[in-house]
This record gives sequence, C-alpha cells and structure tokens, in this order.
Amino acid sequence: MYNFEFEKPATIADAVAALGSEDAQALGGGQTLIPTLKQRLASPAKLVSLSGIDEMKGVAHRGGSVVIGGATPHAVVAAEAGAQYAALADLAGNIGDPAVRNRGTIGGSLANNDPSACYPAAALASGATIVTNAREIAADDYFRGLFETALEEGEIVTSVSFPVPEAANYQKFEQPASRFALVGVFVARYGDGVRVAVTGASEDGVFRWGEAEAALSANFSADALDGLSVDSDAMIGDLHGSKAYRAHLVAVLTKRAVAAAG
Repeated sequence: MYNFEFEKPATIADAVAALGSEDAQALGGGQTLIPTLKQRLASPAKLVSLSGIDEMKGVAHRGGSVVIGGATPHAVVAAEAGAQYAALADLAGNIGDPAVRNRGTIGGSLANNDPSACYPAAALASGATIVTNAREIAADDYFRGLFETALEEGEIVTSVSFPVPEAANYQKFEQPASRFALVGVFVARYGDGVRVAVTGASEDGVFRWGEAEAALSANFSADALDGLSVDSDAMIGDLHGSKAYRAHLVAVLTKRAVAAAG
C-alpha cells in the first residue's frame, strides 16, 4: 500500500464534500478497490469510506418496489429482500463467499460495473432506478460499457429502487475461482412485458437481449426461446470460455431462468 488520507463521514452531505477534494475516491466495501490499490493500479490521495452513513443502509419495501441503500452489504440484501423479491435475494446470497457478501455493497458493485458482476443484470432486468446524491438514473441509461456508468465525478449511489416483478429468476454459470459470472442471465416478467439482462458474456458489459424479451413477452415459456441465439462475435472470448461457448450459455441459462421463474 501507500500513504493516503482516510475519511469516514456520517452523512451523505459530508461524503459529497469530502469527495470534492482533489484526487479523492469513494470506498464502498472495498472488494475491488482495495486489491486495486495493493497492485498500484490506482493511487487516490484520499479514500472516503461510505460504510458509516446509516441513511445509505437497509432494505425497504415502498409502493411495489424494493429500495436498497447503496451501502447495504450483499448479505443483508440476501437476508432481508427475499420476502418481496426472492430472485434478487437469491442473487445476492450467491455473490462471492461469506467474506465478500459481508463487506461488499450493492452501491459499490453498481458503481464499479464489473462486466461479470451480478447486480448489473438484476438492475437492468428489473428496470431499476439508481438514485444518487444528485439525481435518479434509469438502469437503461446507467450502464455505459465495461466498468463505465453514467455517474459523474464525486457522485454517490445512495440507493437503488427495484420494481418487484410478477415472476423472476437469475441463473449464473460461475467462474469457479472467483464466483463471478462466466455468464449470468436475469429474467423478470412484468405486466407490460419481459426483460432479460445478461452479464459476464459481452465485450460491452451487461446488456438486454431484446429478441428474447419479445418472444417471452408473447409466450412466457422456455419453448418460446427455441432457435434464438445471441451474436457470438460480440461475446467475450478468454481462457475460461470461447465466444461461441458464452453465446451458447446465454441461451441455455435464459431457458433455465424462464423455467424456474414460471
């Protein structure tokens, strides 16, 4: 590590003020940022911990949506969101290992937008709203590509609002060493249609599979997906799986998610 300043504000306003300092970086659960600092891939002059902000913690059910504070650990989401949104709670309960689930936060995951993270698929498939200290951002407008989001400099994810669907399920094919998604598919059915979001597979990060959404909106069954596939040329190819393999997994996992949700 190296020398840097550390602040742990108790309010959102204090955190925003602290992040106004030159070369300051927000710190959620630190599951990505701390290893990055250790490897000297980032070297902010100040870390601003969000873990002491009580108004950014907790799970609530408001007007047909599950609202989760940005500083809420995955383990809390897994324990407290299930009564309203079981698929979301199941997703959170299978992120990483117990240490990661008790330290990592939903706000940190969405701010980092790792192309293989699970929460981006849940947010995009649910049509979630990402709430910051400055504004509200629809999930369709939030994700901008690998590790890129609509967040401005110094902007904090204070909460995330997930509209509760009629039916939903998340299927993940894990990379066994990291438990990140080699491919993950979240399917959510609402009164006005079905949303399908895929993580871990695309070179552009999390995305919606529009062709599957149209088929499932007309007929919510695994059979409706017969013959459908994503373009393998747009998929990630690496030592864990080829482009064609990931494209195949997208179709397989989408069918499994529909069958489980139904």
